[in-house]
Amino acid sequence: MTEKKKTVECVPNFSEGRDPEKMDRIVDPFRGKDGVKLLDYQADPDHNRMVVTVVGEPGPLKEAVIEAIGAAVACIDLRQHTGQHPRMGAVDVVPFIPVLNMTMQEAVDLSREVAEQTAKEFGLPVFLYEESASRPERRNLATLRKGQFEGMAEKIKQPDWIPDFGPAEIHPSAGVTAIGARMPLIAFNINLRTPKLEIADAIAKMVRESSGGLACCKAIGVELKDKGMVQVSMNMTDYTRTGLHMIFELIRSEAESRGINLAGSEIVGLAPMEALIDTAVTYLWIQDFSMEQILEKRLLE
Repeated sequence: MTEKKKTVECVPNFSEGRDPEKMDRIVDPFRGKDGVKLLDYQADPDHNRMVVTVVGEPGPLKEAVIEAIGAAVACIDLRQHTGQHPRMGAVDVVPFIPVLNMTMQEAVDLSREVAEQTAKEFGLPVFLYEESASRPERRNLATLRKGQFEGMAEKIKQPDWIPDFGPAEIHPSAGVTAIGARMPLIAFNINLRTPKLEIADAIAKMVRESSGGLACCKAIGVELKDKGMVQVSMNMTDYTRTGLHMIFELIRSEAESRGINLAGSEIVGLAPMEALIDTAVTYLWIQDFSMEQILEKRLLE
């Protein structure tokens, strides 16, 4: 019996969203390789961040990810970096998501292999997070990243924050990296027609789980200076528990109560089809809908 091919997704976040030449150098290792497929990459100059989405077989993907990490370490200097998105490293976070014929434990094992090799090859301190975390308090990326690049030099000298791999001191220009395995995450942003950052901050605090808001929602307020607006920038860590329509309606209600209209929303990177279908079903009031009614899904079976 032929063994089924394993497929894993990786969505590395790099702290560069303004220099096309640097971004091309970072993305290039994912191009033209057997067993690896580059699906998408998006950059935001306000966040000064690039999110890459790539899938592949575990072995070839591992090699491509490590090569891209090396390119980012070589060309990004966080001492010169500014941007609205929190960051602690040139390669800020590298999540692995099991897709086909692969268990979460296998994704965890792959993430640990990449973390160990990254630390060894590039002298980067690496934290394991989410399902790969070595202790409960390290699961949450926001907790790991607290202090950001500027505060990390002192943080990782503390006994509770010694990195899982690599030196207990930050890389001078590339900082610290988090690597792990997790469920599919949706990066979902909603723009508000106001320049007042305090409004986005207040709404973000209200909706995020850590402040008593919606389950599996991480949110911050971000200023979009070029657009003259602000944004509630979110990571939805489990769309099966909190759907996109739920967070959208809550933020719209909170904004309108303050006399503010929405200016639109965006998904950064890729999103599971089921998450978007759930939203469509809700707004269209479709009764007894099944994913088996999706044409493209049936064609792929």
